[in-house]
Amino acid sequence: MTGKRNVTPGTRADTQAGAHDNPAATDAPTGRGTRHHRGGGRLAVPAALRHDLPASLVVFLVAVPLCVGVAVASGVPAELGLITGIVGGLVTGLLPGSSLQVSGPAAGLTVLVYQAVQQLGPPALGVLVLAAGLLQILLGALRLGRWFRATSIAVVEGMLAGIGLTLIAGQLYAMADTPAPDSGPAKIAGLPGLAADAPTTPGAPAALGIGAATIAVLACWHRLPGPVRAVPGPLAAVALATAAAAAFDLPVDRLQIHGLAEAIQPPGTAELALLADVTVLGTVVAFTLICSAESLFSAAAVDRMHDGPRTDYDRELVAQGTGNAVCGALGALPMTAVIVRSAANVQAGARTKASRVLHGVWLLVFAAAFPAVLQAIPLAALAGVLVHAGWRLIPLPQIPRLWREHRGEAVILICTATAVVALNLFEGVLLGLLLAVLKTAWETSQVHLDVDDTGTGPIRVRLSGNATFLRLPKLLDTLEGLPRDRRIELHLSGLRHLDHACRTALVNWAETGRDTADTASGSRGGVELLGACPDR
Repeated sequence: MTGKRNVTPGTRADTQAGAHDNPAATDAPTGRGTRHHRGGGRLAVPAALRHDLPASLVVFLVAVPLCVGVAVASGVPAELGLITGIVGGLVTGLLPGSSLQVSGPAAGLTVLVYQAVQQLGPPALGVLVLAAGLLQILLGALRLGRWFRATSIAVVEGMLAGIGLTLIAGQLYAMADTPAPDSGPAKIAGLPGLAADAPTTPGAPAALGIGAATIAVLACWHRLPGPVRAVPGPLAAVALATAAAAAFDLPVDRLQIHGLAEAIQPPGTAELALLADVTVLGTVVAFTLICSAESLFSAAAVDRMHDGPRTDYDRELVAQGTGNAVCGALGALPMTAVIVRSAANVQAGARTKASRVLHGVWLLVFAAAFPAVLQAIPLAALAGVLVHAGWRLIPLPQIPRLWREHRGEAVILICTATAVVALNLFEGVLLGLLLAVLKTAWETSQVHLDVDDTGTGPIRVRLSGNATFLRLPKLLDTLEGLPRDRRIELHLSGLRHLDHACRTALVNWAETGRDTADTASGSRGGVELLGACPDR
């Protein structure tokens, strides 16, 4: 079959495990809810000629401005973004895992890459990406890919929101052809000064106009008629901005690009020695986790858009790791599967992995044969594309609903985003994961205490649920408030879990009650533990 059909919600395509509600799925340009039947991942020549060749051209047109823009925002030459896109097509595209998602440099990694390049220097980027790729291959070989689906959605959304905020703050400076401060807080704090100085800075008003117009085109593109929207929005916005800058001879900075061969910088012995530094290893781990999580979340989103073979998460992790290892050996940017390109691939009618492989071919041919075309692009236009991409990373529509229905998740999202902006991506995600674990521990530590006091006879207290140290203060307050001049029976049979801290505290409380009963003259009190009595 090669046609389209609608699938009733609740089918296998709707119930796939993974980042099912990942906000990255909202980056899909059109067609959420429409699934396309796929014949599989084999490179069938008729399918490639009929469906995958046109789809590859669409993905290529979407990828060009994104590859270049992500590289510039990451503080590295634009050629490195193109090299990563080429490797994503020609290497990762050929490997098994997910047949329809497309890999390349992603906007979500620009902040971390920029920080690494500023701290360690551009030559160190290759060894970081190479080590991250090898670690991804190891994780996939150990069949740990599926465990990346056990990530709190609030942490993922908070990470994306923090990346989006930092990306927007940094690219607003690029839209004014002005250097941006290094840290996220400094970028945000400097925005009022940027707004005040831009009107009087030579070239800044023209650059801001180009950037603002690019954002406006992208924001309104989905409202245009269908035939117009057949052209990818990022390509149209950048092309219009480039034409306007050339027609009016605007004094704006333009992209500088040289040959691909000159940009390749394999890591040497000095760069490999950096891996002995614990800080550098932490950056490698951050690259690995973020690249893997974003790729597998994208795979889950793409699986929801078609009825073909589901993603093999372990194989996909090996494929992404192989691509990153090759990118690292070439000194290029890290890659992930990118939902914008992947969704464009599905919606353009791709049937096999041939479309993503061919998109890599077109990137290689274009970068090698037509570099002068790229040099005409204003940097402000690329900044506008990334500001729009950063805005879409912020899950603004979900936050009010999340606050009403799951306030704890909303707090985790906000805290993670704030930490990513104020600290860095790795530390912000770690803080978010810690908060998610603490929230889960608090919610699962539900213990109920029922007091049966008839006024005469013993007071019967029954505990049920999970008794952990998190609930211990409230539990002891209630127990210590019971009268000690009467016998107390504490029933523990309803507890599903009793941790060591609670076990020790209850035994001590019971022994204190017995001692009080023994020493009090005429007292009939005392405490008796019944049911699953803890070992003493």
